[in-house]
Amino acid sequence: MAICIITGSTMGSAEYVADHLVEVLENQGKEISLFNNASFDDIKDQTQLLVVTSTHGAGELPDNIQPLFEEIAQSELDLSAMQFGVIGLGSSDYDTFCFAVDTVEKILTEKGATLVCPSLKIDVVENFDHDSTAEEWLPSFIEKLN
Repeated sequence: MAICIITGSTMGSAEYVADHLVEVLENQGKEISLFNNASFDDIKDQTQLLVVTSTHGAGELPDNIQPLFEEIAQSELDLSAMQFGVIGLGSSDYDTFCFAVDTVEKILTEKGATLVCPSLKIDVVENFDHDSTAEEWLPSFIEKLN
């Protein structure tokens, strides 16, 4: 069963974290598909999804992932077969710190998907090693997948 990783990124940080996780997971023998500009068709039939996203503007999803989540939210899609996890990057200097994580969780769970572990929220103000932080979190996600 392939793990699908999608990114929401404005400046590239989330993409770099996702690329690192792809490398880690492939070294563990996992089958991975990565979409930096995921479409509805890319994810609608996925059963294992990892969303790596930054928070943009006043707490929004980045432009490259916003349309996808709007489409999911407005669809009649049943995602009850999907298990997912979320890694977010954001700045605690803003009161909308990692709101994109909350948005992803809300939309996917409303469509029946199961959040398998607590999401990771990386504060870019205090944490400069995003790759290692995400890698340390990864087993909590992988171990919960069926």
